[in-house]
Amino acid sequence: MASYSAHVKETLGELNKESFVSLLSKLIGEAKYVQNNPPDLIPEEDRVVKHVLDSLLPYSTTTGGGPLIVNHVTYYQGRGNIIVEYPGTVSGNVLSFVGCHMDVVTANPNDWEFDPFSLSIDGDKLRGRGTTDCLGHVALVTELMKRLGETKPKLKSTVVAVFIANEENSAISGVGVDALVKDGLLNKLKDGPLFWIDTADKQPCVGTGGMIPWKLKVTGKLFHSGLAHKAINPLELAMEALKEIQSRFYRDFPPHPKEQVYGFATPSTMKPTQWSYPGGGINQIPAECTISGDVRLTPFYNVKDVMSKLQEYVDDINENVEKLDSRGPVAKYVLPDENLRGSLTLSFDETMSGVACDLNSRGFHVLCKATEEVVGHVKPYSITGSLPLIRELQDEGFDVQTSGYGLMATYHAKNEYCLLSDMCQGYQVFVSIISQLED
Repeated sequence: MASYSAHVKETLGELNKESFVSLLSKLIGEAKYVQNNPPDLIPEEDRVVKHVLDSLLPYSTTTGGGPLIVNHVTYYQGRGNIIVEYPGTVSGNVLSFVGCHMDVVTANPNDWEFDPFSLSIDGDKLRGRGTTDCLGHVALVTELMKRLGETKPKLKSTVVAVFIANEENSAISGVGVDALVKDGLLNKLKDGPLFWIDTADKQPCVGTGGMIPWKLKVTGKLFHSGLAHKAINPLELAMEALKEIQSRFYRDFPPHPKEQVYGFATPSTMKPTQWSYPGGGINQIPAECTISGDVRLTPFYNVKDVMSKLQEYVDDINENVEKLDSRGPVAKYVLPDENLRGSLTLSFDETMSGVACDLNSRGFHVLCKATEEVVGHVKPYSITGSLPLIRELQDEGFDVQTSGYGLMATYHAKNEYCLLSDMCQGYQVFVSIISQLED
């Protein structure tokens, strides 16, 4: 059987660089129109779909030119998804490459050293918005499916590729993979490993963080800064309250033992990232201010538990606001003569749960073996950055593993690029995974 596995590798060969770069050039040429930042920028993913279909339909049952079963699934006009299937011979044997999304984050050409919306080549560098995240992967997986359609190897496993709309922003739902799952169109993928191809640096990413965006509105009493004893300073109250909230958070959600097993770079964190107030003179103590920030949560803690605890902290501080540390002899958070108390109001924006991939699954083991074989070493990693959608897939019963062949250093960054050599290795990893699952 090992010899047949070698035959599969030989048949699928290496990435056709010329074909890959040609396709990627077309996709990056659409990047301007697939920026995802509603309501101003709503992507038209079908502009990318067209180029993928142009590559694959000649090898599909649609045209009679080959074995690929191609399904263009659209929930919103102009915003399609594509499911491509190369049928295997054994019922229930399946592997899938999912997560290659056809939208991109925004890019301002004035901030870039080169045009973000056309592919440029500088040695090994392929430059443009989407090269790393994630149009480079769209082109790469398209080339893999095209090669399967061309060479028609006899495989036990069905190989499925899913190209999705609407990954970069969740303001509009029911467009991409969430809708495909809801409609049961990916159910058969539960029978085998699902490789989510949207990370970077060529190593398995085995853990991601949950995210809880929060806002803490603090209400005091406006007054002249020369008469500070008649004010409740919301800025001081916010600083002291946040310090107390953070200390309680780190007590209740300390570093988890499994974080070392998964190689998380950091434990869970809760911190401010923005501060705002309504404005006023330098000699005015304002009436209110708002601190915003996020919790980044390793997947070994529950998002709802944390939200409940944060609200509990705020409620307790509101009830005992006079016990908070104050700053200086006249600073206070209660004015009994006026029956006024400083207060905190906590609110949350849309949350996301982290994921811990199954380190005992067949999918993880074949990905590690393929990575070691092709890249020369394997070092799975975890970050408390957040990937949308994959926790929901895991909860639905999919064996989700994640990897990617762009560069973390250029992910969502100005002057984004990937390396052609890395994409070539990514193709070899995919071929190794397919061949291993034939054994």
